[in-house]
Amino acid sequence: MKIDHTDKVILEELQDNARITNSELSKRVKLSPSSTLERVKKLESSGLIDRYTTLLNSKKAGYTCITFVEVKLARHGATPVDDFFKSISGIEEVLECHHITGEGDFLLKIATRDIPHYDELILHGLSALANVQHLKTSVVLSTFKHKTQLPL
Repeated sequence: MKIDHTDKVILEELQDNARITNSELSKRVKLSPSSTLERVKKLESSGLIDRYTTLLNSKKAGYTCITFVEVKLARHGATPVDDFFKSISGIEEVLECHHITGEGDFLLKIATRDIPHYDELILHGLSALANVQHLKTSVVLSTFKHKTQLPL
């Protein structure tokens, strides 16, 4: 989909604050409210706007332990990969799952309340999954940049 400068401004504003009113958005992009709404609907129907969400502060929500876990499978192919995806989709602490290149097969971003919660998840969750050969964990000590907006 081709987007023009006005679409980019709309997308930047929505990435910054998805709760902005159409009236305020139209003022910022210098279009009528109806034209602005039409453009937003076009961006939504094209799939460029995937969804609207609320970002929570993980620490204030009680999730003080964020980890990145590299997972290596014992077997590869469509079935083992699909089985892994199905297994982790039911684990609510897994925030993200990326199929990656390199020594590992997947990179998971996991949020737990604390280290004991993470330990329980590893021992009785991830390690217990069929076909998981190896896990390598990196614990986030601090975060200097956390951005959700894509550059346009």
